[in-house]
Amino acid sequence: MEKKRSVAFHTLGCKLNFSETSTLSRLMENGGFEKKDFFEDLADVYVINTCSVTDNADKECRQLVRRIQRKSPESFVVITGCYAQLKPQEIADIPGVDLVLGAGEKFNIIQHISELTKGDSGKVCSCDIEEVTGFNASFSMNDRTRSFLKVQDGCDYNCSFCTIPMARGKSRSDNVANVVKNAQQLAADGVKEIVLTGVNLGDFGKGPNGDLKYEENFETLIRALDEVEGIERYRISSIEPNLLTNSIIDWVAESKKFMPHFHIPLQSGSNEILKLMRRRYKKELYQERVERIKERMPHCAIGVDVIVGFPGETNAHFQETFDFLHALDVSYLHVFTYSERDQTKALEIEPVIPIHIRNERNKVLRNLSYQKLQYFTEQHYQSNRKVLFEKFEKNGMMEGYTDNYLRITTPYRAEWANQIVDWTVQ
Repeated sequence: MEKKRSVAFHTLGCKLNFSETSTLSRLMENGGFEKKDFFEDLADVYVINTCSVTDNADKECRQLVRRIQRKSPESFVVITGCYAQLKPQEIADIPGVDLVLGAGEKFNIIQHISELTKGDSGKVCSCDIEEVTGFNASFSMNDRTRSFLKVQDGCDYNCSFCTIPMARGKSRSDNVANVVKNAQQLAADGVKEIVLTGVNLGDFGKGPNGDLKYEENFETLIRALDEVEGIERYRISSIEPNLLTNSIIDWVAESKKFMPHFHIPLQSGSNEILKLMRRRYKKELYQERVERIKERMPHCAIGVDVIVGFPGETNAHFQETFDFLHALDVSYLHVFTYSERDQTKALEIEPVIPIHIRNERNKVLRNLSYQKLQYFTEQHYQSNRKVLFEKFEKNGMMEGYTDNYLRITTPYRAEWANQIVDWTVQ
């Protein structure tokens, strides 16, 4: 009897990547591969699904390849994801890499692996991103508590700092009927919470070739999902402020299944910097959205993406961002230090901010984020909220999240795993 081949996966980057890795894993398991732990086990094939939003993701990919080479030099190493689409030959030239799959080929992974021979130079299976027009639905199933469900891919925006359109192509999405069908499957498998993911979620409604489907948009989608039996919670992973309409906010406020939790990218609190970034809104609109959310849902958690050290960001611009965020009723910040990305318009903007100043600004905003989260948490002390506990046990403890995204840690109780429990925040 032929020995079953084994595969191990590792994901770098966003929730969208996690959903796609999970789908690739199921494809390979259905194709006869046995799944192994990436760091603990030896596997015949190692797959790294990469990000390329920051330099660290590129460096981490290289480090992982070297680690595999030391541990299991005869294993095949496959690289896919955004870094693979943007710089396929650069990755193929890394010693130990056998196969590089671009955006249009990653879901054909089994076919490509079957054609590999160890010892050949790295094989590149990529294509011009303009040719990538299809949509591949994906969802994660890690602990059967929460699933990341991909409903949209690509982006038609051209922010001056971003490589995502070059890595993932034009905006395109699934249709509502297919998303509902996937949600129903997840419900049947015991999943309690779905996190909707995409590159530009609010742009949902464009078909596989970017064609507009005027009868479907993001609000149409969330209204349909709210009716799926078995799924008790939904979260919107991230949505652009210019696409987060008052109608969506008002509907979420009334929904029993969509949680009072938004993550809204800001990137800068300076309109001058927003213009240099080619963002599609001003800070005044962002403030209006936050105020509308808090008016309708005072208990709602609001997360913010912000970039520090963007070219041209003076001390005055940074202070403007700090003051804007300090005054804004938001719950936490995801702070990114600007890093140069090839082929982006931001490379033409001056002056370039020294790295040490970028890092200092990052620390200042991370400290502000800590204060914001502390304040938001304190506001809910002694309040009653519903917590969905996860199945994982670590050192005798378990974790869960309230509806408004407060993390709760408590001694492990098996009967609470994957259950929603009434909880008094302490």
